[in-house]
Formats: sequence, structure tokens, C-alpha cells
Amino acid sequence: MEMAFTAQLLLLSSLFLQPVLALSQTNGSIAVGGSLTATAEGNSSSSWLSPSGDFAFGFRPLGNNDLFLLSIWYAKIPDRTIVWYANNNPVGAPAAPLGSTVNLTAHSGLVLTRPRGEELWKSENIVGVVANGVFNDTGNFVLEDDSSKKLWESFKNPTDTILPGQIIEREGNLASRQSETNYSNGRFQLQLQPDGNLLLNSVNFTTGSTNRPYYVSATTKGTVPGSEGKQLVFNDSGCIYVLRENGGKFALGNTRVSAMAYYTRATLNFDGVFAQYVHPKTFSGNASWEPLWSLPENICLDIDADKGPGVCGLNSICTFSPADKRPKCECPRGFSLHDPNDLYGICEPDFGKNSIEPVGKRSCPSHMGEWIAVYMQVATAYIKFRKDNSTRPVPPSPSPDDKKNKQTTFLGVRPVISATALVVCLVLIAAAFSLGLYFTFQKKQVRIMQSGLNINLRPFSYQELHEATNGFTEELGRGTFGVVYKGIIQNGSQVQVAVKKLRCVKQDGDEEFKAEVNVIGKTHHKNLVRLLGYCDEGQQRLLVYELLSNGTLASFLFADVKPSWGQRIKIAFGIAKGLEYLHEECRTPIIHCDIKPQNILLDDNCTARIADFGLAKLLMMNQSHTHTAIRGTKGYVAPKWFRNMPITTKVDVYSFGVVLLEIICCRRSVDVENNCEGKAILTNWVYDCYQEGKIDAVLDHKTEALHDKKNLEKSVMVAIWCIQEDPSLRPTMRKVVQMLEGVVEVHAPPCPSSYTSSA
Repeated sequence: MEMAFTAQLLLLSSLFLQPVLALSQTNGSIAVGGSLTATAEGNSSSSWLSPSGDFAFGFRPLGNNDLFLLSIWYAKIPDRTIVWYANNNPVGAPAAPLGSTVNLTAHSGLVLTRPRGEELWKSENIVGVVANGVFNDTGNFVLEDDSSKKLWESFKNPTDTILPGQIIEREGNLASRQSETNYSNGRFQLQLQPDGNLLLNSVNFTTGSTNRPYYVSATTKGTVPGSEGKQLVFNDSGCIYVLRENGGKFALGNTRVSAMAYYTRATLNFDGVFAQYVHPKTFSGNASWEPLWSLPENICLDIDADKGPGVCGLNSICTFSPADKRPKCECPRGFSLHDPNDLYGICEPDFGKNSIEPVGKRSCPSHMGEWIAVYMQVATAYIKFRKDNSTRPVPPSPSPDDKKNKQTTFLGVRPVISATALVVCLVLIAAAFSLGLYFTFQKKQVRIMQSGLNINLRPFSYQELHEATNGFTEELGRGTFGVVYKGIIQNGSQVQVAVKKLRCVKQDGDEEFKAEVNVIGKTHHKNLVRLLGYCDEGQQRLLVYELLSNGTLASFLFADVKPSWGQRIKIAFGIAKGLEYLHEECRTPIIHCDIKPQNILLDDNCTARIADFGLAKLLMMNQSHTHTAIRGTKGYVAPKWFRNMPITTKVDVYSFGVVLLEIICCRRSVDVENNCEGKAILTNWVYDCYQEGKIDAVLDHKTEALHDKKNLEKSVMVAIWCIQEDPSLRPTMRKVVQMLEGVVEVHAPPCPSSYTSSA
């Protein structure tokens, strides 16, 4: 009796322990012959876990319990986010029906089959014999031979997501899915090209070809040997960067993530946005993924007409949400989604969904009257223009009523027409005439948008801006290019703007003005101030910019309370990145010609944003290798510029060097009120301190930079290289960025000039 009871107890114990043993199964190791089955309950036979249980490999239901996706997902968070899935390129992920299995085989590795044995997918390009599978805590599923050599791994076959520890080699890519729930291949891809460039572009389904990229890392072979990209690396600290051949790093996002506290991933979303996310490992309540950064910064603006189709469907309006760094699509007034379940799909006119009421007694031409009524509704609908979508709606198919009433004579008009019907006909003819004028105007506007100004720039009348600025009463600042006023415009809500009244603009250069404003409008970078609109009306030419909350760098640096050393370095690096973009990443290089703290603005996060770029050329400066009549700002301009020498991008490098010293020292470049004559000219004084080995003297002794002397000395040396009187000795802004990043060694600089005080 006692033995029987013991046997029953052991049996019950084994039944209770079976799920636990299955979950902790083989500590991440799976032997050849192991298999999983897609079951409705999603129990332990449907997945294998990594040793920590952070990741699961197996079957996930696709919306219901009839179809499943073979995938890898985060197992400990509520939404079970998928980071990899079996993918039959170029089609996409195969849907596995209930009862499908995945087997680990010796010669084909992982093989996914339907219940009746038809193969759906298998791990490709395996050379050798698989001994076992290893599921790591990094989320990487690896197939090894008996000597632990890797024969296949999920990290080398990515889908739309990369994880810490994962590397993408040249010609490797990520492909977006079609939607959040459709794992077929989508319209966007991220690729590290053979030349080392990291690109984001859209893909044409019919041809498989790619459109012009809407993001480019510009990590190709440049002036610095080995500067081309070698790998896209997601390191264990959560940093994502393009590793260059020479060991340098081009960071996609300057973030570090605690692996102890957070999960992190980077995903090419179905809407074309590549973003890095974090999720707390320990949480209570409704924890979710939070975005750290995204590429591009605003996809609604960065995909223009020559870069393929936009994010949103026909007639839909694209708006970007800074909070989740994702685009949203909405139909304009008078339109609604063709498919309510496809939020990114086509918007169609509401009048096309129901037949239209008869006009009068249908004495007028039935089809003509009804179509005029249709287009009258189009004319009154609120149609917004987008650069990547159609500018007008598609007319609906004629209603069944249009096909009736064949017993009409000329144009369907009956022999007897009542007076009321005649009046209605005359009204409709007038409406048709007005409609013709409307669409003629629209076509003209489209031509203007296509051939001239960036379609995202809003044209303002002078009267609008006069009212927006309350008669140009609140002045924010004035400089080389004009006076800036504070204003408020209505854009669904009240938006604060900075309105710049330009001076010295050539009045008969309409086409040149539009061309240059177009260039400025298309120039987008996180370290540049964004242009929102313009006014070109007679003698009045104004530009409308976003208004940044923290004012100018000058007011930040030269106030009584000084910024921290960390803030100073962040600001300096941001300015350098903005100038690098203007000089080397724009289609036509832009020379600023007036870099100074008053032209650097700070946003809510104290990120540096360069203002007034492109205005030197707009004010009729012929920039590249030419002489110029505009002299910039004394103290920030290289001495040779005053000697009527050719102007190149090295002009901005000199100005940046001066600004960098001002940021380091938190004082102005020229201080005529300084009691010590040797300190009046900042560039001379700092170089003297550097030569004498007294670099600490340039700092406020309360700053924490005194504990970071190595970084302080590097920053000062970079600045001295930038202010060399001989332009050929100054580095490019790309090299300046690399030196500040620590990618390129900074050598001891020579004396800038014997008489730099002449500036």
C-alpha cells in the first residue's frame, strides 16, 4: 500500500513538473531531432526559451489560432514583441497553419512544414552537418556542428530588427514588413552598401528596384583614408554606429543603454522609420517601448517626389509625431479611408460612396448634372497638397442612375424644360465654369510646386506676417542678414514663429530667390533651424522659421550662470555636425559665412541648431571660390577674408574654431573691457596658455572640466587647428567631427599666426 502511494505521488509530481521542465528545457541547447508544433493553446511544445527566459523561439499566432508565425520574441514583456521571423525572400514570412512543425535536422537545419509535410521554409546555405542548436540570451538562434562552428544564425539573417551584439555586414539589409500585423515584405529597406554607405530607401514591388534614398549616412570613402563604412554595429552598450575601415565610428544615435535595466532593439518599421527603442525589464502597470531616436527625423518631409511613394496612401495627409517618432496619416475633410482597417491607405471622396440625389426633376442632362454636382463637392472639399501623393481625388464611378433614362435627345435634354429646371441648369453651367477655373489654378499651383518652391514651405502674404507679428513690434534680434521678429501663426493651433525681414535682397531676382529658398527648405538636419515658410511680395521678402525656446547660444554662454562642461561639449559637437552636413552632405554645399553664437539657437533639450544657413547666397553672394562684399562678423572671420581672398568652406571652419573657444571658456572672442591686455583677444590668449602648458587658466575654476583635462586639451587643440590663418591647414568639418569624437588623433597644432589679433 505504501509503495503504491509512493508510485502515485511520483506520477503526480512528474505531471506537475512537466511544463516547468519543458520551459527550462535544455538551458538554450536543442539537440538534432528536436521539434516544435503550432498548437492553439500556445503551450510549452510551441516554443523554446533562451537560458534566462528573456527570449522565446517558436510559433506565435497571427491574429487567430489558425495561422502561426515561426519567430523569435521577447518572452517576459506583455506584448511579446517579435524581433525575427522565418522569411522567404523576396515574398516574406510564410503563415503556418495549426499543427505545423519545425524540426531541427542534421543536413537542413531548421525545417518548417505544414501538417501534411509540405515544406514552408528552411534555414538556407548550411555547409556541414548540424550537431545542435543553441539559443543565446542575446536572442540569437545558432546552428552548430560538432566542433561548435556556427553554420547558420538568426543574427546573420535579420528581418526588420537588430539587437545588441548583432552586426550587419556590407550588402546586408533589413526589410520592413507590410504592416504591424502583416509580415510579408514591405515597401522599405535599410542597406549597408558595398561602398560603406548606409541607406534607407523605398522598394518598387513590381520591379524589385529601389528608389533614391531618403536617408544617407555619407560613410563613403572620403578625404580620410579608411573612412568608408565596414559594418553596422549594435554593441552591447546599446550604441548603434557604422564602423569605418579605419576603426572610426559614425554614430546613428548618441545613446547608451543599461543592459541590466532595459531591453533594447532597433527596428525598421513598416512606415519606413528606423528607430531604437527601450523597454524596462522591471515594470509594473502598462510599460511599453519608448523611442530614443529615429532616422530620418521626419519621414513626411524627407521622402519627396523623386524618392518614391510616401508613407501615406493617395489623397492622405502625412503628419509626424515627435513623441513616438512615427508618421500618422489622416484623410482631409470630405474624404475617408477606402479601407477603414488600413490607416495608411487610400482616402476617397465621401461623395463617391453613395449615389447623389437627382438634380431638380432631372430635366437637365442626368449624367452631366450629377457629375457637375460631384465636382462642386470636390471644389468645396478641403484638399491639402502633399509632395508624395496625388493633388486631387479620383472621381467616383458613375452611379447606377447615370445609366438610366436613355429616352433623351441632344445631350440627354428632354423636349420640355421647366423654368425651374432652366435656372438650375444655368447655375450648374456657372458652377462648371468656376470649376474649370479652380482646376486650372490647381494645375498652375502644382507646376509651381514641382518646378519651384519646396511644397512643404508655406507661402505667406505680407499682410499675414504683419498681423502675425503684431506689426513687427517684438524684435528677437538683428544681424548681418536682417531683423527677426516674434510672431504667432494659425496652423490648426497657435504656433510661435520667428519672422526674419531680409535686407539687401536683389529685387529683380524672383527665380533666384525661389531657387535659393527651395534649397533652404529642403535642407533638414537635427542641428539646423527649420524653415517653415516665406513671403515674396513686391519689395517685401521674409522668411518664417520655427521659434526655439532657449534662445541663442550667446545668451546661454555669456550669462551669469555658466553651462556645465557636459552641456558645452554637447553644444560644440552639435554645431560641428550641422556644419558637416551643410558642407559635405547637401547636394550643393552650403557655406554659412556668419557662424557666431548669435546665429546658434538652442531647443528645449539645449540641442544646438544653426540658423541663417543659405542666406549668404540668398543675399546674392557668389560663394564658391569667389570674392565677396559681405564681411561676416569681426572676431569670427579669418583675417584673409578681409584681404579679399577666395571664399571656401574653410571660412566656416575658422568661425567654428572661434566659437568652440568661446564655448570652452564661456567668454566672448573679443573683450575690449578686459583689464588684462593679453586676454582681450581670445584666440591669442588661449594659444599662449596652450603653449605655456597653462591650459587650466582658460577655464572658470569651478567647472568640472578641470577633472577632464584630456578632453579639455583635445578640444582646445581642435579649435587651434580650425583658426589657422592659412586655410589649407584648417581641417574639414568632417575631420573636426572625427577629432571631437576621438576617431582621429589630434596632433599638436602650429601657431595660428603671429598677428591673429588683426581680426
